[in-house]
Amino acid sequence: MNYTIRIERLAQKSLARIPQPHQDNIIDAIHNLATIPRPHGTRKLSGKDAWRIRVGDYRIIYEIDDDKLNILIITLGHRREIYRKR
Repeated sequence: MNYTIRIERLAQKSLARIPQPHQDNIIDAIHNLATIPRPHGTRKLSGKDAWRIRVGDYRIIYEIDDDKLNILIITLGHRREIYRKR
């Protein structure tokens, strides 16, 4: 039972700006979400219907739709910047 992963345009742009060694780890973590949408260490964000996973100093914020087996990557970035309101 694999989930389909979609990445929003803003998240794609953020991923392109991340240095290469970290970028590979983030891409691996996103691919792993297809089989395990809530891996060990995942946290539910308060006030939103979204989840957070850590990849080193970077965070991936995503939503899970269990009924349709979809995962939507909302945004990603460095831990000091990801939670700031835009």
